[in-house]
Amino acid sequence: MAKLEEFITADFDTLLYRIESGIMGGSISATLEDKSDFVTADARCSVRVFERYSYLGQNRVSMSVTLFKAANSDTVALSAITSGGSQAVFFKINTFGEEAFLNKLKELL
Repeated sequence: MAKLEEFITADFDTLLYRIESGIMGGSISATLEDKSDFVTADARCSVRVFERYSYLGQNRVSMSVTLFKAANSDTVALSAITSGGSQAVFFKINTFGEEAFLNKLKELL
């Protein structure tokens, strides 16, 4: 598992579009598995779950991306967590695919 947490000064919609289009366009096997959006008077939250095939790891990896913005804030909180890249039963080995997936997101930021 790999994780990234950051506060980003950006327009929420622009950032969400950049992440969705960048992840989907960055790999021929990338898919948007599901999404969820919440909006209240005080906050906004969007969750995206992506999946792709890792050629290096010979397996599929997923990445959940959550964006959160309070109504009175100029920053967007981002949390991204990857999973599924290990091939072992009891220990995590060969997590190259998870790191590579997260690195693609870092490039987009």
